[in-house]
Amino acid sequence: MKLRSLGVALAAMAALVTLPLHSSPAAAADLPLSQGKTATSSSDENAGTVAANAVDGNTATRWSSAATDTQWLQVDLGSTATITQVVLNWETAYGSDYKIQTSADGNTWTDVKSVTGGDGGTDTLDVSGQGRYVRMSGVHRATQYGYSLWEFQVFGSTGGGTTPPAGCDTANAAQGKTATASSTENAGTPASAAFDGNTGTRWSSAASDPQWIQVDLGSSQSLCRVDLNWEAAYGKSFQIQASADGQTWTTLKSVTDGTAGSTSYDVSGQGRYVRINGTVRGTGYGYSLWEVAVHTGSGGGSGPVQGGGDLGPNVIVVDPSTPNLQAKFDQVFAQQESNQFGTGRYQFLMKPGTYNGINAQVGFYTSISGLGLNPDDVHINGDITVDAGWFNGNATQNFWRSAENLSITPSNGTDRWAVAQAAPFRRIHVQGGLNLAPNGYGWASGGYIADSKIDGTVGPYSQQQWYTRDSSVGGWTNGVWNMTFSGVQGAPATNFDSGPYTTLDNTPVSREKPYLYLDGNAYKVFVPAKRTNARGVSWPNTAGSSIPLDQFYVVKPGATAATINAALAQGLNLLFTPGVYHLDQTINVTRANTVVLGLGLATIVPDNGVDAMHVADVDGVKLAGFLIDAGSSNSNTLLQIGPAGSSADHSANPTTMQDVFVRIGGAGPGLATNSVVVNSDDVIVDHTWLWRADHGQGVGWETNRADYGLVVNGDDVLATGLFVEHFNKYDVLWNGERGRTIFFQNEKAYDVPNAAAITHDGIVGYAAYKVADSVNVHEAWGLGSYCNFTSDPSIVQAHGFQVPVKTGIKLHDILVISLGGKGQYAHVVNNTGAPTSGTDTVPSKITSFP
Repeated sequence: MKLRSLGVALAAMAALVTLPLHSSPAAAADLPLSQGKTATSSSDENAGTVAANAVDGNTATRWSSAATDTQWLQVDLGSTATITQVVLNWETAYGSDYKIQTSADGNTWTDVKSVTGGDGGTDTLDVSGQGRYVRMSGVHRATQYGYSLWEFQVFGSTGGGTTPPAGCDTANAAQGKTATASSTENAGTPASAAFDGNTGTRWSSAASDPQWIQVDLGSSQSLCRVDLNWEAAYGKSFQIQASADGQTWTTLKSVTDGTAGSTSYDVSGQGRYVRINGTVRGTGYGYSLWEVAVHTGSGGGSGPVQGGGDLGPNVIVVDPSTPNLQAKFDQVFAQQESNQFGTGRYQFLMKPGTYNGINAQVGFYTSISGLGLNPDDVHINGDITVDAGWFNGNATQNFWRSAENLSITPSNGTDRWAVAQAAPFRRIHVQGGLNLAPNGYGWASGGYIADSKIDGTVGPYSQQQWYTRDSSVGGWTNGVWNMTFSGVQGAPATNFDSGPYTTLDNTPVSREKPYLYLDGNAYKVFVPAKRTNARGVSWPNTAGSSIPLDQFYVVKPGATAATINAALAQGLNLLFTPGVYHLDQTINVTRANTVVLGLGLATIVPDNGVDAMHVADVDGVKLAGFLIDAGSSNSNTLLQIGPAGSSADHSANPTTMQDVFVRIGGAGPGLATNSVVVNSDDVIVDHTWLWRADHGQGVGWETNRADYGLVVNGDDVLATGLFVEHFNKYDVLWNGERGRTIFFQNEKAYDVPNAAAITHDGIVGYAAYKVADSVNVHEAWGLGSYCNFTSDPSIVQAHGFQVPVKTGIKLHDILVISLGGKGQYAHVVNNTGAPTSGTDTVPSKITSFP
């Protein structure tokens, strides 16, 4: 949310924690694919430090660049290769922030690794990607000199016929099996020819896109590798897919830089059918494959995925005796204060004890959590602070940060937490007051509190809206438009007819977010139990269960989707450590009660149009604490909970989605038809912000197009704390029966070019919250939609909310607002409610509908 578009400059990132692992190259016994190959660079410092020196195998010669930040070195491997590791041997003039990129043609580049906070020496980076060209793209130098590399080594494999990874059968499970295809060029090139073991016969398709070929393995198999031997007419872009029934397909690998010849792809998935789905041909002819080999088994490269281990480089664990603790907080804050769309991710974990004189200022992508079982186990005599000095006292962009599971005695009696969306305040005991406004009481647009106890008064002041759940407050004073409470002891009484408050005595169903804690010296994740009609905090004796860390795959930057899925298939849970994770296949959560927990706003980016995550229609999955950032190729659905048609009863043990955020654009172009689709019944969506970006990089009506924010098809779904903004069509579309929402905050898309672009079915504008005409029972409380049509202020949106008029459909405390007169609403719900008008930003309200 923001009230006016402002450019956001990315802060230069100060080194804090060393991200690369320094060691001798793991593959040192193997000759690098890069050695002796053609190398080029953006610049050379002089004739004695040319690009070729970095790939000559001689550690006494080096490449060095001109003394500016944006410089690169690249090597042409001569043919497409599967890249598994890159080793950089830096001279004294090294890169602190840089990217490793791959390319098929030397023109279009894909990031396979981003490094921030490097400290020179030898960086050994495990990567996963394909390309003929590999590049080090410098972002920031560590010194006043240029970039300087003794050696730049690329490891991996080229061609086909290589040995499958350990646990993956060398036999071809597809040979001789029944094959079909979308088309065949002629009778001499049938689908079966690609699976006959004869490299002298081939399948070829009609000369059009798309085309596919598939094989029936005869039974469901664990898939670990696929070998493709293309004829000269090859697929440039294609997916390797698997299916249980030959109808519904899961993408295991997306390829956008395919070449002729033989290539092998490690995959991880289950299926009876395997399909090569071609989308872009590499020539004017059809697709043509001499052979397709499918390998089955556990795969994974080195046996089972191991659970447990350390928490990675971006988790900062402290105790009261940690030296220079204030400086650690200050250093991260200096880096992250205004780093709104950067790649830095940090998690502070505070061991039990008392911390004196601390002011932990919390910037972007920074989380601070206590490691006690209960909040009072970690006590700060000081502050955890969010303010808006970086944005001239405007707190409407203080997104993506969190505080959790600790207690505070504020230094001046009142703690300041001036945040906007996606900044949860959970399981906190404030032994004093809480101020939700920035210094100077500038604009603010939050926010969310849960399972917290504030002994003093909460002052939202300039906060436009806020939701508080299952908590206790000593008092609550004022507010602007929409202050909603459920299960909050000490909450003010409902006064929506004349003020901002909507208060429910209880929350019908809730379950607190899982959290990491220390049991002695052992890390565990506590999973709170479901509560019914809750009121007040769940602690100190929170019902629930603990899961040891060795039952989690601790996901660290550089992990591949194949390994993540292999870990899930083994029955492990997932703990994402802070970082940005690019996926070339969908994460598939199929086991009941799986926990997927992120630290430090860990960020998942689906590449090449795959979906980010699918959850099966099973009991009790817990998704919490991560951000899904749409990729530049359109994904159909970023997060899907339950496949289409899900119908199992999960009322006793619902799946929960908590502090899971979605972003389309802002950090660069992003595209997704649907952000979140909930097909399973009984799901609890507890605090989410689904945001199609209105500022940042890659923003425009079509540039970061995303039609739908939340689509609910399941029955008995409950949303508590629902923030959804700026989608091209419906922000929320609710098709399931007996749905409930407690608190909804919305802005319509700013960049609608004109009324015609959003006119449908004779209606101007898509409702922010639409309940389908087929629904008979639905209820919601505390709903607000705001318009700010900056591209065409003359637009008059028909209504903020659209619901069928039936006795079972009930809305309570609903409002629409024109922000400064940039567009208007004709009605609040359907054709009911007074229009907004003028530039005074005054809400039009309805206390009950119908």
